[in-house]
Amino acid sequence: MERPVSSTSTSTSSPDWNAIARDPDFKALVCRKIKLVVPATVFFIVYYFALPIGVGWFPDFMKQKVWGDVNIAYLFALSQFFMAWVLAFIYVVAAAGWDRSERSLLAKFGFTSEH
Repeated sequence: MERPVSSTSTSTSSPDWNAIARDPDFKALVCRKIKLVVPATVFFIVYYFALPIGVGWFPDFMKQKVWGDVNIAYLFALSQFFMAWVLAFIYVVAAAGWDRSERSLLAKFGFTSEH
C-alpha cells in the first residue's frame, strides 16, 4: 500500500504541516498527549499546594508525630520529591512513545529526519 506523500514534502524540505494536522493519526497523538499532560498537571498542582494548605488549615493534623520528631508535614514535603520523580518517569516513558508515533507520522508524509 502506498503512503500519501505531499508534493512539497521531501527529505530536504519541511513537511506539509496542514495535511499532517488534518490526519487522524496526528489528532489521535494530540489526544494521547492531552490525556496524560492535563491530568498530570492538575494532580501536580493539587499535590503541591496540599502541603501549605494542610499546614495552614489543619496544623494540628500536620504536627502529628509519625516517627521520632518527624511529623506528617515533613513526610508530606518529602513525598513531593518522590511524586515529582514518578511523574517525570511516567512522562519520559510516554514521550518516548509519542516520539515513535511522530516519526511514523512524518514518514507517512514522506519526511525523514537526517539525524
